[in-house]
Amino acid sequence: MASLQCISSCFALRKPFPTIKTTTNTTYSPPTHLGFSTSLSENSFSKGCLSMKPIERATRRGVVCEAAPKKKADSAVKRARQAEKRRIYNKSKKSELRTRSKKVLEALEVLQKKTEAQSEEIVTIEKLIAEAYSAIDKAVKAGALHRNTGANRKSRLARRKKAVEIHHGWYTPDAVAA
Repeated sequence: MASLQCISSCFALRKPFPTIKTTTNTTYSPPTHLGFSTSLSENSFSKGCLSMKPIERATRRGVVCEAAPKKKADSAVKRARQAEKRRIYNKSKKSELRTRSKKVLEALEVLQKKTEAQSEEIVTIEKLIAEAYSAIDKAVKAGALHRNTGANRKSRLARRKKAVEIHHGWYTPDAVAA
């Protein structure tokens, strides 16, 4: 990074700095102006005695420690292999689960939008829900999904089905005894 730095040398000046005189009073009064005169500054810069030039600074370099790559332990290699197999297996289980759940939700949405829906149409959706439940249970059994998550997903599908049934009047909830 280049930065500008004012380079001045006493030897480069053609005339010496003027002396600053102060009066010696018994009471102290601060001087009104201390600094270079304007004529000195203008003359020095115009004649090239004082110059501004960029200075290149060396970049800092950190110490890099490089160690020879160590061979992985056999147990670590085996664990990595097993983890990859499990990841692929779990991914397929979750993908199947999402696909089946999506089919159920789309079918329920279509049924809810129908105005002239028949109660027999819910039978096909119940078959889809059974397949989705099976996929959820398999994912839980395989360990791809936590059992509480599986229960929540099954509950969500059941609630959506019940909402459609209530919407069309095929199901009436029991009155809660208070």
